[in-house]
Amino acid sequence: MRGLTGKAVLISGGSSGIGEAAAARFVAEGARVFLCGVDAEQVAEVVARLGAAGGTACDVSLPGDVEALVEAAEAALGGIDVLINNAGVAWREPFLEITAEHWDRLMAVNLRGMFLVAQAVSRRMVARGTGGAIVNMASTNGLKGEADYAHYNASKGGVLQLTRTMAVELGRHGIRVNAVCPGYISTPLNAQIAASLGEDFVAAYARDQIPLGRTGLAEEVAAVYAFLASDEASFVHGAELVVDGGQLAVM
Repeated sequence: MRGLTGKAVLISGGSSGIGEAAAARFVAEGARVFLCGVDAEQVAEVVARLGAAGGTACDVSLPGDVEALVEAAEAALGGIDVLINNAGVAWREPFLEITAEHWDRLMAVNLRGMFLVAQAVSRRMVARGTGGAIVNMASTNGLKGEADYAHYNASKGGVLQLTRTMAVELGRHGIRVNAVCPGYISTPLNAQIAASLGEDFVAAYARDQIPLGRTGLAEEVAAVYAFLASDEASFVHGAELVVDGGQLAVM
């Protein structure tokens, strides 16, 4: 992609799944990458294996952790040009059984954490005055409802509204803001959820719900992250790009 070589990229939730694939893609594009995850050992392993500039453990729902993360990233990278705001959690839970504690925890990571990281990075981008690109992790669940994911659906709908509002306010500072909306992607998190639904669940879901007939790959979402962060997407702003194999086209 044009314009990624030498860019300073911070990736939250970058030590597994889509985030790890994104880190690998940006390193391959010649960017300098700093990443975070909740497990310090896992972060260190991914940083070493990919040759990233650095990484740290971080709970994105905690303001103190987020400030420490962004400061560490700036120190390692000399500033931040691109934020891949990727950290998130998910689990199945019927609407009638969701506890206030579970609701609050999911929102704390998926929406509060998205806001905290984006705000901390945006403030520094504005202060530098050189613009930048931010890509938030949303989901097809932010565009349509899915049973047993009321809290997750609501959090991702919130991410889309956050993205649009950030785009309205930050565009004048030369900061492009967009969101990615993956459908069913093969990740460790989704594998863990699918394991509770039976060994045939993934194959049946792909056959019945995804016109391309398969689940997506983390690397395919990483490619969209790279596109939206690159100069190829220089006039793409305030958008949500769906990566779902046609899933939302099914009636």
